[in-house]
Order: sequence, then structure tokens, then C-alpha cells
Amino acid sequence: MVSLYDFDRDGLADLLEGEPRFRVDQLWRGLWVEGRSLADVTTVPAALRASLAQRFPSTLVPQADVSSDHGSTRKWVFALADGATVETVLMVYDDRVTVCVSSQAGCAMGCTFCATGQAGFTRQLSVGEVVEQVLYATRAASPRRLSNVVFMGMGEPLANYRVTVDVVRRLHDARGLSARHLTVSTVGVVPGIERLAREGLPLTLAVSLHAANDETRDSLVPLNRRYPLARLYDACELWVTATGRRLSFEWALIDGVNDTDRARDELVDFASGLHAHVNLIPLNPTPGYLVRGSSPERVRAFRDGLVARGVNATVRNTRGRSIDAACGQLAAVTNAKRSLTVRASRPVVPEGPPPAHE
Repeated sequence: MVSLYDFDRDGLADLLEGEPRFRVDQLWRGLWVEGRSLADVTTVPAALRASLAQRFPSTLVPQADVSSDHGSTRKWVFALADGATVETVLMVYDDRVTVCVSSQAGCAMGCTFCATGQAGFTRQLSVGEVVEQVLYATRAASPRRLSNVVFMGMGEPLANYRVTVDVVRRLHDARGLSARHLTVSTVGVVPGIERLAREGLPLTLAVSLHAANDETRDSLVPLNRRYPLARLYDACELWVTATGRRLSFEWALIDGVNDTDRARDELVDFASGLHAHVNLIPLNPTPGYLVRGSSPERVRAFRDGLVARGVNATVRNTRGRSIDAACGQLAAVTNAKRSLTVRASRPVVPEGPPPAHE
């Protein structure tokens, strides 16, 4: 299914051929600048809106709407036109509002501790399907302004490279989001990192590292067998040199696996030369990986050991664990292999955006 958001401004002009030229400006402004749903772009005549809605219905049909953290974390499960599902998470903080979007339905990377990887891959998403997630969350966050978009939901963004870059450019150019507030996460798709370094986009790159020796990383992140750490390091070095942007490493702390003193020292060696920031994530539970996350005491000790050795390290404040919305947990109904357990639910809104987030 083609989304209205798959079209750039010139594409909309072609769709509206025969209409007054200002209709393109009205539609573009309503959809992109103001972030309205098509039904709410009232500067465009109702008959034209109805015609466009019939030709280009929303690609996202909400199946579930769950929240946690006193309502500050909210997850939607969306069905796509072909029955595949994706998940989107909105997180409201005191100083920012962030949406975590999916770039694929499922994921082919097979990371052992990640629920999405355990569920398998369905297909790539289109530009419109990703953008619609952002704008759905934008309307849900109102009156707060959506300030950050992170490609950390379902899928590997750099395995859907062209769509990821196109969405970043659209959000930057049409929505006015600073590229520095756009984060792309990857498990280490080296050719994608190298291409991205040359795009001229000053976005944030987050590499899901999780281990700094090849043997352990091979077991956690199977892609490491294709692009081992030495190759990944070179790509990260290219990124830092070409963009001047600080690199971030994600590290899910797993009891007895990558939270040892040896693992800490290996991480110090890998991160120091790149001047990378390390984001430590207490492992979130998933049904297919029954190893425990590190204890809070071990998490603190691991962080303190990194800092003492000159590595900038922080511990992520885990959000949405109770609704399977935390890092690595997004896979509730992908491929219909799992069923969604709703622990704290709101009524699903069948049409239009959900009510404003309070």
C-alpha cells in the first residue's frame, strides 16, 4: 500500500494535477509542517481530502495501545496493510519527547537476547510507513513538541538503508527536526556505516556493541561473523573522522557474559581510541533468552570502572519494561508468532490520532 507520506512535494504536485497550485502548499503544510492527519487539514476542501483518503488510506492500523511509567511511556502495535505488525514507542521526559520507530517488520539480524531478532524478519518498511509512525506519535504527544526520533525499534535501520536515510532527510527538511536529534542504531552493518558517514548528515550513530571480543560478540550478534570487530572499528573510525560527531556504543549488561572485569577492560580498549560514549543498558527480559541481566550493583560497578578508566559512560533509565516496550523487547505480535499481553491498556482508537498525552 502506498502512503501519502511516500510522496515528496513534487510528488504531491503530480497527485494534485489540475488543482490550483496553492492546494499543494496547503496540503504540504498541513501534513508535514503542522503534522496534522489528512482529515484535519481543513484548508483543503473536504471532497479532495475524501478522495485522497480513499486512494491513500493510513498504512498503520492500531491494534493495541499500552502505557506504563505513569503514562509517560506509551507503545502502539500497528498492523500494516499486508497483516505484518510493527511497534512504536513514545517516551515523554521533562526536557524532551522521543519516539522510537521501527524500520522493518521483524529483524533478520538474529541477536540472541533481542525479542525482535527471535521473532524473525517479515519485510522492509516504506518511507511512508516509517514517517506515519513519527507523525502518529507527534499528534499523541501534543501539546508537547516531539523533539527526538530514534531508529531503535523493530529492525536494523541500515539494512533498510535508503528508506532510513530518506526518512531522516524528510524529517530534517520538512519537519524541521535537527539532525542532531535524530539517532540511527545499528548492530554493525559496516557498509551501511561507511555509506552513512558520507551522507553529510550530522545525526547520532549508536552501535549496539554488547561485546568487545569476537568470540562473545559472535554468540550475541551473529552479524559479527561477517563484520568482525576490527572491521567494525575501522568503520566507526571513518564515521567519527567524516562527521565530527561523537559515537555511542550500546551495551546490554548480561550477568556473567559481558559484565566481567575482562569485558570492561576490552570495552575500554575498544571505545577509548574512538572517544565513544558508552550507554549501558540493564538487560531486559525476553522469552527466548533466559539469561539474567546484571544486578544493579554490578551495573554501577561496571559503569564506575569505565569512568575511572576515562570512558564516558552512563546507564540508560529503562522505560516501558512492564509493557514489553523496553530495549530489545519489541516483538509482541510480529509474524503472528507471539501474542500480545496487555498489562496496562487504553482503548484502541480506530481512526485518527490517539488523544493528547497528559
